[in-house]
Amino acid sequence: TETTVFDDKILKNRIRELAFLNKGLTLTFTDKRKDSAETDVYKFEGGIKEYVAFLNKDQEVLFDDPIYVESTYNGIDVEVALQYTNGYKTTLMTFANNIHTYEGGMHEAGFKTALTRVVNDYAHKAKILKDKDDNLSGEDIREGMTAVVSVKHPNPQFEGQTKTKLGNSDARTAVDKSFSETFSRFLMENPSVGRKIVEKGQLAERARTAAKRAREVTRKKSGLEIANLPGKLADNTSNDPSISELFIVEGNSAGGSAKQGRSRLTQAILPIRGKILNV
Repeated sequence: TETTVFDDKILKNRIRELAFLNKGLTLTFTDKRKDSAETDVYKFEGGIKEYVAFLNKDQEVLFDDPIYVESTYNGIDVEVALQYTNGYKTTLMTFANNIHTYEGGMHEAGFKTALTRVVNDYAHKAKILKDKDDNLSGEDIREGMTAVVSVKHPNPQFEGQTKTKLGNSDARTAVDKSFSETFSRFLMENPSVGRKIVEKGQLAERARTAAKRAREVTRKKSGLEIANLPGKLADNTSNDPSISELFIVEGNSAGGSAKQGRSRLTQAILPIRGKILNV
């Protein structure tokens, strides 16, 4: 017969997680397989607020105290805690009735929607974003964010192959309403934190836009390189088509002379084989 061997690290992590998700609950773990069995006690009065601080313990944070929201909406208990770091990684962990919903679901969608809307609304009201400015994207707003979303639903419906995706549509509304109202008020009462969150999103947007432009330039350059042009093109340095010229010459010898007398800024030389036909 096979003997199941439990990994104590996995068990400890899960017990710690449950203690974070149920604030004030005391859980103990004792591994009696060891001769000198030690008992670990897990209890967190701060709940998921402490969980976020635990996840960020090795990070440089934008503000010290994680933002915490707790509410009940139409019988659904909602808890949200979040904090921003100076890094670029987004950590979003969602739970439904203490089950880690790795695939997300409606509660996660409600949180993302509310976060994006509230931050953009605040940015415009605080004049950090001007009326003509586009809204920040959800992806940019979440950069550097660590958040935990936990709901307790009276009738949870789980979807997906592993049943780790919450399908209740009312969970989306509950999280959206509960979080947006409290978070919006928090930003208005804590403008320094609000500004840091918005400016973090603006930096992410600029970095993403710059990276996109760099990719486009690289792809454009690659496209030109594979367009069957001869390899002896002596390109000019300017990217301005209004001042750029292309001189096509017969053979390498003519090309050499033309290259010596050209303006490198505006004139490109392309030597080709054979006689150029007059059309």
